[in-house]
Amino acid sequence: MVDDDSRISELPLAPPAGHRDPPSTERGARTRAALIASARVVFERAGYLDARLIDIAKEAGCATGSFYTYFANKEEVFAAVLEVAREEMMHPGIGRVAGTDDPYAVLEASNRAYLAAYQRNAKLMGLMEQVASIDPEFRRIRNERADAFILRNARGIAELQERGVVDPGLNPLLTSMALSGMVSRFAHSVFTLGDGRVEGRPVEFDEIVGTVTDLWANALKFPRRS
Repeated sequence: MVDDDSRISELPLAPPAGHRDPPSTERGARTRAALIASARVVFERAGYLDARLIDIAKEAGCATGSFYTYFANKEEVFAAVLEVAREEMMHPGIGRVAGTDDPYAVLEASNRAYLAAYQRNAKLMGLMEQVASIDPEFRRIRNERADAFILRNARGIAELQERGVVDPGLNPLLTSMALSGMVSRFAHSVFTLGDGRVEGRPVEFDEIVGTVTDLWANALKFPRRS
């Protein structure tokens, strides 16, 4: 949210429900990591509803009973899969622009990093949308991720306003909500639903990045590049 002096506050991400402390031994940590990685493979292959714990354990090369040492159920391991992917999927934001001579280049690099991460995680992002539509806990996780994404970009917009780079009349939070939502839905449409295609035609990644960056720059009223 925007406080009284117009600075954008941080929104911490709450851990998933049922979060457990990490294993205390190196072997336990390896087993848990293997189960999480295997769960992602099974979820992406079979879908959330049809994924079975026995298949996750088999994929990880361990006994089904070992699964319950680390996770209580399918919901808990899916939350762990999302938690591992969360940092990669968090938009780099348009922050850290202080002292940068070319904010357009920062914006372009930020969009490129986010879109590349989304492309790598497209199946998982599709699963998260499906599960969030039927499970309130995963809807909370999805919404907190989206809020953190929006607030980070709002802080970046506010910094650019202070530098006189973008339109000072824009509300940073509302602008970020609109533009961040555009990018995430666009990425979902292209990479999750379209498998990198638009109307059946493959689209170059650089064209996707350029389109998104130009839309951001035009909306923020960046000065024209020479």
